[in-house]
Amino acid sequence: MDAINWLLDPTDPGPRYLALRDVVRLPDGDPELIAARAAAHTAPPIATILDAMHPDGYWDKPGSGYGPKYRSAVWSLIALAQVGASAADDPRIGRAAAHLLDHGLTPAGQFSCAPSGAPSGTIDCLQGNMLAALLELGIDDPRLDGAFEWMARTVTGEGVAPAGDRSTPRRYYAYKSGPLFRCGVNGNLPCAWGGVKVMLAFGKLPPVRRTPLIEEAIRQGVEFLLSIDPATGEYPHADSDKPSGNWWKFGFPVFYVADILQVVEALAALGSGDDPRLANALALIRSKADADGRWLLEYHYNGKMVDGVAFGRKGKANKWVTIRALKALGRTSR
Repeated sequence: MDAINWLLDPTDPGPRYLALRDVVRLPDGDPELIAARAAAHTAPPIATILDAMHPDGYWDKPGSGYGPKYRSAVWSLIALAQVGASAADDPRIGRAAAHLLDHGLTPAGQFSCAPSGAPSGTIDCLQGNMLAALLELGIDDPRLDGAFEWMARTVTGEGVAPAGDRSTPRRYYAYKSGPLFRCGVNGNLPCAWGGVKVMLAFGKLPPVRRTPLIEEAIRQGVEFLLSIDPATGEYPHADSDKPSGNWWKFGFPVFYVADILQVVEALAALGSGDDPRLANALALIRSKADADGRWLLEYHYNGKMVDGVAFGRKGKANKWVTIRALKALGRTSR
């Protein structure tokens, strides 16, 4: 069975819908795509994750939604976005997004990993992940504009005070410690994992909503991700003399860790998929396909997420990873 037929197996509704949307690229109004989306929402993993949600819109416990990993609202919403869930198809997604925005987003626009929702809990990977997820889920809330503005400012540094200046909420903090993806967790060096998430979110923002500030943040972010050969993973790393091995492990879902495939996903969505500096990364992605044109699951969160949610066996051909790879490669001409 070739990879496309394997992905389109009607007995597996979740991957089938994503494959029709992102690989076959059926238009939005296509009856087959509409039927596939409806079927995916009544089957695992979408139905399993949503059935575990509290009626008030949270998983596990109310609040900012970051903890516990990987069972709470932050992780559940990221996963739902990556498997193709839509607020238009299930009202529970809108309730979950509203709860998160009410409890995990500060008035200044920061998503927070702190239980209290304090701005000190802001960090690039969370900010980018949540904005990307909420847009992908179809959430339209005016508070997102402020969150995008905050994120753009933290990339460029425009109008953001140093961490020591406590006179303003628009300042850097212990985690989000400086411009261009600087992160306290990475020894105050730029964190490419966080940078990838930020650029993923910008890539999902319609161009009409991109202010000059956001356009400048995109320009700087693209240049940062392409400042080295992405295939080497040689972005700044404070904890080791070599890059994290996770760069070369393709998995699903993708949370705060990033891989080289996600670098290409982010850059391709921003129109840079044909940049010659991506040549080695694209070759690497292609080299990881098996003889049948399928990609393996090289890391996962099975057993750590909502009960009953799993995305395949490690080391085996995986539909979710294969869709990621084919979608990314399909946005380039190389």
